[in-house]
Amino acid sequence: MVKKALIDNKDAFRGRGRMPLSEHVLKGYGITGSNGERWKQMRRFALTTLRNFGMGKRSIEERIQEEAQFLVEEFSKTEGKLFDPTFLLGCAVSNIICSVVFGKRFSYKDERFLSLLKNITGTLRFMNSIWGMIFFYFHGLLRHIPGPHQKGIQHLTDIKAFIQERVNKSMSTLNPDSTRHFIDCFLVKMQQDQQNPASEFHNKNLVGSTMNLFFAGTETTSTTLRYGFLTLLKYPQIQAKIQDEIDHVIGDRCPSAEDSTKMPYTEAVIYEIQRFSDIIPTGLPHCTTEDVSFGGYTIPKGTDVFPLLTTVLKDPEQFPEPELFSPDRFLDDKGAVKRHAALLPFSAGRRICPGEGLARMELFLFLTTLLQKFTLTTVVPTDDIDLRPEFSSTGHLPRYYKMSAVPRH
Repeated sequence: MVKKALIDNKDAFRGRGRMPLSEHVLKGYGITGSNGERWKQMRRFALTTLRNFGMGKRSIEERIQEEAQFLVEEFSKTEGKLFDPTFLLGCAVSNIICSVVFGKRFSYKDERFLSLLKNITGTLRFMNSIWGMIFFYFHGLLRHIPGPHQKGIQHLTDIKAFIQERVNKSMSTLNPDSTRHFIDCFLVKMQQDQQNPASEFHNKNLVGSTMNLFFAGTETTSTTLRYGFLTLLKYPQIQAKIQDEIDHVIGDRCPSAEDSTKMPYTEAVIYEIQRFSDIIPTGLPHCTTEDVSFGGYTIPKGTDVFPLLTTVLKDPEQFPEPELFSPDRFLDDKGAVKRHAALLPFSAGRRICPGEGLARMELFLFLTTLLQKFTLTTVVPTDDIDLRPEFSSTGHLPRYYKMSAVPRH
């Protein structure tokens, strides 16, 4: 049913449903929360720009490889002692988006960078909380009333201010013949479109799109990695098989994206981590753009529709014993990777996540670079490691844990 809606009826279901917190702060600008012509132009521009940066002077792959080495350094500093990986993974993943959007990475001790990450985490925790749910339904009233929800709004407002500051800085140093990052590319497009009063290339869409890239590109990938590491702590035999494959295919050199084609087991584990962690169970809300006759029902134009991705990723008919973590479900009898039609962690259709390629590359390169250098262990007996998510409203987060990174060589 999800595929029938998002793929077979992709135009009818391509609208974006209500997202009150985002609407309140971004007013419908940007990529994620926009509709119609604005959404088409913003999405197309973001995809083209990301693709061009992939081919640019320093490819996105090189940026991820460099960041993975910084992460290895930070893991080394823990000297095999127990630590919570949340902060370091958040920094590393966020830095990839920073380098694409701002043209620079930040030190993990940079005050502004840390407050940015704190605001991203704060926003997500708010959206996952009871107050977040109440705000979703009563935002019209609550926007004007003091209470805990104002803190959630403030987190998002602070991120917006940080991005506006970076935009102003880029404007003052812009050279249209030598664009350094996403913001530069957008500013050049704004200059080209100056005479067009109907242009969607203006400051509000620039700030909105940059925020969307930030959000989508920081929390989802770092949460998936965090869930992945917890799973590998519970199943050390799976971790050992990945390390065998790394030693066999990569050896001591720096892992590259191309290696994934020769590492079917590692790829299967990443697929299973994405399926099992199921981090956005409801998917983002869609909205019908016309009256649709669907599954024996009539859905009127303008109806919010949640494509419950969790019902696909945990469908027992598609994935037998869905609550079991089993990478083998993505391998054929010859040990080659098999893609599965129901593996939809990035959703599907017109609104499929534009950062899918980037996220896949990050998951592979961060995972292999860290497991090449370290074995992840914990003092908790494997039977006591609980893989059930901490929250189950708009997002699934792994439970709090600590691990050790023991050097391999």
